[in-house]
Amino acid sequence: MSTATAPAAAATTPGTRSTALAITGFGVLSGAGIGPEALAAALAAPAAPADVSEMFEEELPRNEAHALVDFRVRDHLGRKGTSFFDRSTSLGMVACKEALADSDLEIDDDNRARIGITLGTTAGSAKSTSDYSKDTFVQDRPYLVNPLLFPNAVMNCAAGQSGIKFGLQGPNATIAGGPMAMLNVLRYTRNLINCGYADALLAGAVEEFSPQESWAVHYAQSVYGGDAAPGEGAAVFVVENAEAVRAAGRTPDAEVLSVEVGVFDPPGPDGEFSRGLGLCISRALERAGVTAADITTVATAANGMTLLDDAEERAIGAIVGEGAQRLRVKEATGEAFSASGAFQLAALLARHRAEPARDGELSLITTRSAEGAAGAAVVRGWSRAGGDHG
Repeated sequence: MSTATAPAAAATTPGTRSTALAITGFGVLSGAGIGPEALAAALAAPAAPADVSEMFEEELPRNEAHALVDFRVRDHLGRKGTSFFDRSTSLGMVACKEALADSDLEIDDDNRARIGITLGTTAGSAKSTSDYSKDTFVQDRPYLVNPLLFPNAVMNCAAGQSGIKFGLQGPNATIAGGPMAMLNVLRYTRNLINCGYADALLAGAVEEFSPQESWAVHYAQSVYGGDAAPGEGAAVFVVENAEAVRAAGRTPDAEVLSVEVGVFDPPGPDGEFSRGLGLCISRALERAGVTAADITTVATAANGMTLLDDAEERAIGAIVGEGAQRLRVKEATGEAFSASGAFQLAALLARHRAEPARDGELSLITTRSAEGAAGAAVVRGWSRAGGDHG
């Protein structure tokens, strides 16, 4: 039997609910490059994946990926304290730095206790965990492992190190959600702000490219089809209460009007999953106080895995119809698991940043997992044509 995990709510006027979230800045690193401009360009003209054959000693199922081959954390954060960071932590921290630089939020001793971080992941750094476990078998006694590498094997390393680096003393959480990570992060962020635990949060998701991730994509494609290259990166958003931002006379980059998720039967010929995702979409529209006809763009999770893509598209078509443009973000970023939902949101914002004519447009984000999890979010975006947050 299919069951949803969140109850429906009555429709309200968008932007007036306490649950509306304002995004006041964001940072994104993907295989397309660093920053919203690089992502917007890749969406307009997706580039071929990069040659990754020299990145690792381990065997890879394919020698191409949408990866930041030349990425070095010291180029962005300096050498001090970064020598032992793994790739996942490094990507997440640089995305946090970019997000703060893009926002007008200033962190000081008066507010740092009210600013936190929520970061989504699949399972932390799979490479760090695997390498650390391997060392316990192959390294010489008595020490077996390098203790300096242990923090990287802990799932919340990226969020913890980011909180320390940027002086954030508010809530610090890691959300393990795989492809659902970003929507779960937004729901968790909304709860923290609504319950008074924080005034602002850095909310995002990260996924590193590694042999482990590459083989995971390869296995999924052996089951569900498709040939999308693996991807990597991070996207982090400065999230605040939308009412407070408006009251201060600030213009956000976007408002997240609703986020709805559910768990249903896995995608299959019975159509139960499509009906479940359709329920999430309907709830998200209702909670945002908008109609399907208001949606101009749907940022989908399409990745070439036919069974999953078809189930998702059936749900979108049944509720939103065929008129809304489909933005298939993974054509530009590859399959990046937990970071993919963050890339979908960043892609919408990057297009708004590049195209002021889109100001005020409503978009829908949809996502899904092979196990039956599904979700949808409604977002209204703006450019900065009138100046930063003016």
